[in-house]
Amino acid sequence: MKIAATVQARLGSSRLPGKVLKPILGQPMLALQIERIRQSRLIDQIIIATSTEPQDDALATLAQQLGVACFRGSEQDVLGRVVGALQAFQVDVHVELLGDSPLPDPLLVDAMIGYYLKQADCYDYVTNGLKTTYPPGAEVAVYPTAVLVAAEQQATDAALREHVGIHIHQHPDHFRLCNLEAPPWYHYPDLYLEVDTAEDFEVITAIYEHFYPQNPGFSLAQVIDFMIAHPKLVSRNQQVVRRWKVFRQE
Repeated sequence: MKIAATVQARLGSSRLPGKVLKPILGQPMLALQIERIRQSRLIDQIIIATSTEPQDDALATLAQQLGVACFRGSEQDVLGRVVGALQAFQVDVHVELLGDSPLPDPLLVDAMIGYYLKQADCYDYVTNGLKTTYPPGAEVAVYPTAVLVAAEQQATDAALREHVGIHIHQHPDHFRLCNLEAPPWYHYPDLYLEVDTAEDFEVITAIYEHFYPQNPGFSLAQVIDFMIAHPKLVSRNQQVVRRWKVFRQE
């Protein structure tokens, strides 16, 4: 059984173009994210799923430099792109991650994978992102490739195909969903650890600058403690409009 993580990434972001390659401590943000994913003990392969647009050639080059796989598909049909990546690399179990979430916690990722593997007979889709209880940016979804292939075949709304798991979320009658809510020590839904805007990037940069030089394997729990101790940093991106909220059970 092959477990692979995809990272959806492109350079054509409308609010912060080129964000995944913006440098933090001299490295592209995406490279730091890949480094953290590599700390997972259960992921067999990492795939950067990007577009065929010429501007995303830089992401294919970065994948080669980092020694990770790359798949290129439609810029707008992200669902089709990720399905293509999973099929091309013969993935059995998919760990879905986003290029605008540069602080994945490998312990949380492995816990989510482990839970899915133990409960595979009960659930088609395990995530912590149906309802916001973890800090946004800490989302993980784990499910068989076959589930996403089925969703891709059913999804006809072009707007929804710009996202990967939304069709699954909206059809609990077709898919057995499991949302794992955050325990108290992770329950900080108003700490935004994702990058949509320049304000978000400033927050993520401050976190990496604080931890990475001495402790590159810093945890989500440590990030939360740091943010709580720096309320001005927390407030820096509190007013950013989060487009994904229309899809969440808030």
